[in-house]
Amino acid sequence: MANKKTLPINTSDEGLKTQFIDIAVGDVTMPAYVAAPEGSGRFPVLLVIQEIFGVHAHIQDICRRFAHEGFLAIAPELYVRQGDPTQYVDIESLVAGIVSQVPDDQVMADLDACIVWAGLNGGDLTRVSATGYCWGGRITWLYAAHQPMLRAAVAWYGRLTKGHGPLQTIQPIDLVEKIDAPVLGLYGGLDAGIPIADVLAMRHALKGGTDKAKDSEIHVYDDADHGFYADYRPMYNPKAAKDAWRRCLAWLHSHGCAP
Repeated sequence: MANKKTLPINTSDEGLKTQFIDIAVGDVTMPAYVAAPEGSGRFPVLLVIQEIFGVHAHIQDICRRFAHEGFLAIAPELYVRQGDPTQYVDIESLVAGIVSQVPDDQVMADLDACIVWAGLNGGDLTRVSATGYCWGGRITWLYAAHQPMLRAAVAWYGRLTKGHGPLQTIQPIDLVEKIDAPVLGLYGGLDAGIPIADVLAMRHALKGGTDKAKDSEIHVYDDADHGFYADYRPMYNPKAAKDAWRRCLAWLHSHGCAP
């Protein structure tokens, strides 16, 4: 069951270096939040791909959680050209005003630029992974079929068979023959926006994809809703969130992405 009374988690930055940075992508300056362990050395790079609401406090907190695990975690503002999601009061207007206007190829290029930045700023580019939530979960699947430097990825409750607008014409289920990194999918069985039929279809499609697609897995939490890891939202499910975090870290470790 979702827990409506749990306060949002606030992960300490003690022992970490956290900062807001700007990354040049063509003629655009893209803000990003970065968290990494203090000290020298090369840290494994983890792209943290935002929810539909942007790089807000929860996504920043997730970066700190991964940094405490030894990652250089970077969360770019992927709506920078289209607008500020904090100016919208409901999901419908946010989707119409910003999300539906963001083309996937733009997002792929922005994430590529983050890898370049990370390589110049303490990141180990032999250990690059990605994880994304909600809107970013769908993007994570796409990026696994785009960027050959990825060693693994974890997609949290991202759409599999449709996007959020007419610019998003290719979906994760269409790309199983191009997936170049094994993906762990984490989904809620009560998620009305991602029907279990879509999850089952994706599982079946992965079996006919690349070797990395065949190595991918999808785990469903039967009693969890969409956004079950988002501790600031009513659908937060502490039990599912705890187990999914464990599975996420184990996946990254088992594929050589972690410290």
